Amino acid sequence: MRNRVSRGLIALTTVVALLVVYPTTTASADTISSGDRVCSMYVNSIGFGAFCSSGEASSGGYVPTWKERLGNNVFIPCRDFDIPNGIHLGPPPEGKKWVLRVTIEDYDLNRVDGGEAVHLERAIVPVGGDEENQCPSRGYMDRFWKQFSSTYPDPALQVRPTYVPRVNIPTYFSLTRESSVIFKNQLGSPDLNSALYNQSFNLTMRGLVTEMKVDPGDGSPPITCAMGVAKEGDDGYDETSDPFHQMSTCSHKYTKSSASQPDGMYTVKLTITWTVDYWKGGPSWNKVGTAEVHAVQRLPVQEVEAIGG
Repeated sequence: MRNRVSRGLIALTTVVALLVVYPTTTASADTISSGDRVCSMYVNSIGFGAFCSSGEASSGGYVPTWKERLGNNVFIPCRDFDIPNGIHLGPPPEGKKWVLRVTIEDYDLNRVDGGEAVHLERAIVPVGGDEENQCPSRGYMDRFWKQFSSTYPDPALQVRPTYVPRVNIPTYFSLTRESSVIFKNQLGSPDLNSALYNQSFNLTMRGLVTEMKVDPGDGSPPITCAMGVAKEGDDGYDETSDPFHQMSTCSHKYTKSSASQPDGMYTVKLTITWTVDYWKGGPSWNKVGTAEVHAVQRLPVQEVEAIGG
């Protein structure tokens, strides 16, 4: 049974919708040692980390389906969160507020893993009144959300100069700082399994988004954008210059509105490349490898500037 109940709401109210799909799980690895201490590092499309001590493997018995885990409770496929830092939005409609609504889509309750098509869809939407009650938080749903955990931060795509692009005006793409860099070096971190490399240094790992490919969804070729870690509060767009005179080359000009597209939005495909390095003391970082994470941006494009844009 595949669920599409929530798509109607998202199609009507979406400003920006982000769908993370299951990527390939190719991995890179490196191993370092200090005395009898050995740390094996990994990076793949789900995340990165290191194991500095042996773990225990265990085998379980019967694995219940999602329906069996649910019991007599109602499956609630959505949750609302605060807007990610770095996203620029205009004022919401009167009496409403902006939220990041994350929805589990295309799930199969008769499968132990939710099914091959299950995925998350993220939408920035204005809610108020009854809309706020559509996604109540229930503790019994936590086990289903854990299915989608990743050590990479959720991609937060910033669209400039307005969050709804306009025809024949360059649209600029970037990731927020919070979704393009992550450091790991805490002792006891589950992602590092003890970060202490030796008595002098902690093992530190760093993930950076170094490239993003954007398929605009209107039939034009993809663009490749070199990425770097932005300064706090800086998304690379110069507010003092107009859209036609920007330093950033990560841009696309739509020549048609998205009115004729499904749900009135273009489907923008993203390929985000994470580069992972480690540091164990010394003057430089050492590369572990790279991994790609794929996402889909559903983006409305209008003939005129959107209200609040």
